[in-house]
Amino acid sequence: MVDKYGIEKCDCTVIHEDIIASVQKKMPPEESLYDLAELFKVFGDTTRIRILWALAESDMCVCDIAALLSMTHSAISHQLRVLKQARLVKYRKEGKVVYYSLDDEHVKQIFDQGLTHINEK
Repeated sequence: MVDKYGIEKCDCTVIHEDIIASVQKKMPPEESLYDLAELFKVFGDTTRIRILWALAESDMCVCDIAALLSMTHSAISHQLRVLKQARLVKYRKEGKVVYYSLDDEHVKQIFDQGLTHINEK
């Protein structure tokens, strides 16, 4: 049976209690799922995705990112703040220059997995 959204659904009323109990035991706490949803929201902006892609290639300062993306320093700084709050990027200072980089290898893995998924045929 297909619902009004074109989604296949079963045409029965049987509840599989064993499956529900098994999945329920493994389900993360609600707070963790909320945090995960918030993380994925950060990936919902093209500018942030472009910044993450650039930082996956090289550590960069705000000026370089702004030049690369043809955006203002202010706009880049705002997006970097969002990425930093989500623990997706970190920074280091070298004299007067502040370099941004991906926070850790997990960020690159998330990014790479997403690209792999959208490029599947």
